[in-house]
Amino acid sequence: MSRADRADDLSPAPHRRLVLKGAALAAGALAASTPSALAASPKAAPYVNPLVLNRADPHINRHTDGFYYFTATAPEYDRIILRRSRTLNGLATAAESVIWRAHPAGDMGAHIWAPELHRVDGKWYIYFAAAPAEDVWRIRIWVLENAHPNPFRGTWVEKGRIRTAWETFSLDATTFTHRGTRYLAWAQHEPGMDNNTAVWLSRMANPWTLAGPQVRLTTPEFDWECVGYKVNEGPYVLQRNGRVFMTYSASATDHHYCVGLLTADADSDLMNPASWAKSPTPVFAGNDATRQYGPGHNCFTVAEDGRTDVLAYHARQYKEIVGDPLNDPNRHTRVQTLGWKPDGTPDFGVPVADTVRAEG
Repeated sequence: MSRADRADDLSPAPHRRLVLKGAALAAGALAASTPSALAASPKAAPYVNPLVLNRADPHINRHTDGFYYFTATAPEYDRIILRRSRTLNGLATAAESVIWRAHPAGDMGAHIWAPELHRVDGKWYIYFAAAPAEDVWRIRIWVLENAHPNPFRGTWVEKGRIRTAWETFSLDATTFTHRGTRYLAWAQHEPGMDNNTAVWLSRMANPWTLAGPQVRLTTPEFDWECVGYKVNEGPYVLQRNGRVFMTYSASATDHHYCVGLLTADADSDLMNPASWAKSPTPVFAGNDATRQYGPGHNCFTVAEDGRTDVLAYHARQYKEIVGDPLNDPNRHTRVQTLGWKPDGTPDFGVPVADTVRAEG
């Protein structure tokens, strides 16, 4: 187990940092339904992008206490960090705490990737990927638990590894509930398949244990899912308008990285792969006009008004990368309003340009 490096309460950041030049973010559409019971707040300032520098695979959880809790992959792949703020923009300068560090040897010693912070049954849980220090590509899914109401306090207990059907490369776990049932979605390599990872779904017996079968929802099949690597990973769920939407990311982590979408009817059996329709084209991809490349590993949160859906993701500001893209640290967290089409499906738009720096 590991005690948080910093135990004091964090106050929301009073001021945002200066950011890179670019075009201003335009206002987006409102979501079709209220996503939470949080009290509405005054209209927030336009989002500042990039929001958090050098933080990939962002996860933003707006809790019932009114705070936005932020975690993400640090480019050193050696720790799990946490920030919080009363506003999304405040996450840019919120104090960052290291709440857990990689082990110096053995399990959970390398490639600490894609943490997600979830509140389940009155406790905090972090799902993340890690490998043994001596075998850095034997990546699996692990879980931390904290019973304290404030995740910056208390003790983070290592609950162990989530056991899936196979001992293969697995990562990017996310959890959600639907009609009273808790599910885990994640990415994993299936033995005998000519791919890197597919996206899987299973019911859960408790926050660190799967229950019953696991089913494959999507595997790389389109050209845009197979550039560099055959990858479907980073699933995340948004439930709106009588449907369950699951985003995922595809291809290598360079400028080809992009977001796909699965859609199921809310009344369908989510454990039946036939319930899920897959978009034949990416719903969110790099854009030369805004100079944002490789957007992916997204999550969804809600704006300060308690109604407007917000898309969070990472992207780079250039295409050309020297060496392995995983060694390039400049995947920055970005946020923008998620729009909605007349048919009730999400309208992702394009990755927004960098915010114009205020002069004077």
